[in-house]
Amino acid sequence: MAVMPKRVKYRKHQKGKCRGIACSGDRLAFGEYGLKAIDNGLVRANHLEACRVAMVRKLRGAGKLWINVFPHKPVTKKPAETRMGKGKGDLDHWVAVIKRGRILFEISGVPEEFAKSLLRLVAFKLPVKTKFIVRVQHQ
Repeated sequence: MAVMPKRVKYRKHQKGKCRGIACSGDRLAFGEYGLKAIDNGLVRANHLEACRVAMVRKLRGAGKLWINVFPHKPVTKKPAETRMGKGKGDLDHWVAVIKRGRILFEISGVPEEFAKSLLRLVAFKLPVKTKFIVRVQHQ
């Protein structure tokens, strides 16, 4: 079961550009540790689902997990060996547009070393470069 919006206003979107820096979602909001994107890119719904499954299995009910991105953007594709023209292709998959600086995942309630190893495992499943971040404690 792919992650996708329940309903959308328009079935097909234009491609658009994937550049710039994240203005919102660029700080830890819930957890102690996070995975921050340091690249711009598109993350497919199945990448996010693979990450979620890997994290839930590894956590085994310990700690709390937040996923801060959702695939809202539809991507279309024309069938292989089809001539040009005849309109835009059918919907193929959903993607989340990721700008650099965006926090993708957050976790809390687990030791830092475990969180680091868990988010490293998740980072391998993503098509964008990421880095591990820790919430700064104020004195």
